[in-house]
Amino acid sequence: MKKRHQQKLVVVSLFLLISLNLPLLLLFDSSEAFMGVPLFYIYVFSIWMLSIIVSIIIVNRYYE
Repeated sequence: MKKRHQQKLVVVSLFLLISLNLPLLLLFDSSEAFMGVPLFYIYVFSIWMLSIIVSIIIVNRYYE
């Protein structure tokens, strides 16, 4: 794997570390819901899905 792709994956990991840290999670920990789903779950799973999609894009560019 190229050094550039490894660096991008490290940036994605740091983004996950920051976005799934407790102070940010507590911002979305409320009783409000969007379409019956609590905002906390929407936040966590959307960050998780975004990181998976970005990682797939980075890794697929390596194999091209």
